[in-house]
Amino acid sequence: MKGILDITDIEKAQARIIKFVHNTPILTSSLLNKWLGHEVYFKAECLQKIGAFKARGGCNALAWLIEQGRRPKHIVANSSGNHAQAVAYAAHQFGIPATIFMPEYSSQVKIQATKSYGAEVVLSKTRDITDEKVRQAAAVEGTYWIPPFNHEQVICGQGTSAYEALRELDKMDAVFAPCGGGGLLSGTLLASRGLSPKTHVIGVEPLNANDTAESLRQGTIQRLAAVPNTLADGAMTMAVGDITFEYLKQLDAFYEAEEEKMIYWTQWLTHLLKCRIEPTSAMTMAGVCEWLKGASAKKKVLVILSGGNVDQLTTQKIWKNDYLGHLPSLLQ
Repeated sequence: MKGILDITDIEKAQARIIKFVHNTPILTSSLLNKWLGHEVYFKAECLQKIGAFKARGGCNALAWLIEQGRRPKHIVANSSGNHAQAVAYAAHQFGIPATIFMPEYSSQVKIQATKSYGAEVVLSKTRDITDEKVRQAAAVEGTYWIPPFNHEQVICGQGTSAYEALRELDKMDAVFAPCGGGGLLSGTLLASRGLSPKTHVIGVEPLNANDTAESLRQGTIQRLAAVPNTLADGAMTMAVGDITFEYLKQLDAFYEAEEEKMIYWTQWLTHLLKCRIEPTSAMTMAGVCEWLKGASAKKKVLVILSGGNVDQLTTQKIWKNDYLGHLPSLLQ
């Protein structure tokens, strides 16, 4: 771990980005709470700038650089989706040219959105090629690479989502967030430990892309052998980072979500919350239900809904079968 971050770093990030991002609303569903027998609150980052929490980390990293007197001439980033948009958005806010390297399998809506913020987009066939190209581009003098998760200021920016929510909600028993590279979860851990030390911090990732779960089981970072087959395009990271892994090891629990449950919860959260929900966000509910099954008393749970950018192809896959005839229950 490069440094020891704490709640003061989250607070500084909050001050830096407050004029660039939304303080997103907290939603709840009385029906869902009745069916589950617990209180579940959703921090709606699907309503954030660029439609995802990633705007927080991108803006904080760049604002921090400028604060340090290190304003770059050019910004580069690599991402399959929301981070691409976030860096393009942040660079646009500060008037700095940006080039974003993305794999060809990235969501088309995310590719187009990244371009719309004024960034140049370079597509490659694989994630490995994309990562190599960004490394080469970052070697050019005056260029700064903002990685999608393995960066302290990106982590601090992402942590402002839970920071806002936990300042608004009292006595939460647990906070859940999805896991790709671990930036959101790391920031959520920092915010929670600082504001509400007794609140459990729990992560969820796709079973089909379970490098984090395997890493936690093995005690060392494990890398996926191939691009995973999952609808959670925001969690298709090949491996967590050396910075985020140190925070992920401090989590209170971690769950793996099957694709069917991911689709189930995408449909139900879309229906109940009347928001556009990414599968990456919705899969977290699979972990929430598993955790609540062991509860002996009524719990209050916070879920970070990480984003709402869904393209047509993914939408068709989500709604191919109708799951709304099966009411949510902890007995499933």
